[in-house]
Amino acid sequence: MHNTDRTVPASYRERLSPSLWLLVSAAVCAPMAAVVFSPIDTTLALVIGLAVGVVLVSALVLAAPVIAVRDGVLHVGRAHIAVSELGEPEFLTGDDARTARGGGLRGDDWHVLRGGIDGVVRVPVSDDDDPAARWVFSSRTPDRVVAIITRAQRGR
Repeated sequence: MHNTDRTVPASYRERLSPSLWLLVSAAVCAPMAAVVFSPIDTTLALVIGLAVGVVLVSALVLAAPVIAVRDGVLHVGRAHIAVSELGEPEFLTGDDARTARGGGLRGDDWHVLRGGIDGVVRVPVSDDDDPAARWVFSSRTPDRVVAIITRAQRGR
């Protein structure tokens, strides 16, 4: 049998990297660190300033949570759950996403939400033993995440 569905990839991976403004704010620490050490030695101040900027920006990017769907498992940050234990996913954008991140967030929701990322994916958990009723997480491409979860649930 030939698979003609080429719109949804076999797996998905997305890093919820920090917004550009947060990265710029972290990079501003570099010249501030350089100013502190400039009375001692300007070359040392430049090296320390550059190192501080690189370390802060790298740490923010590397520490950002990753969303992945592979081998029938949804990974969000360090948490993971089999897609067979999930209900029908939905994606939200605009006002619906803002509501889902705010007043629509319930106490029994497990969530990973990032500012600056508009899209939200909401997936009910069908496992009665799981303390979380739903997973709610940010995504830049929530429609793709929902499509790959649905595809993985169908076993394709």
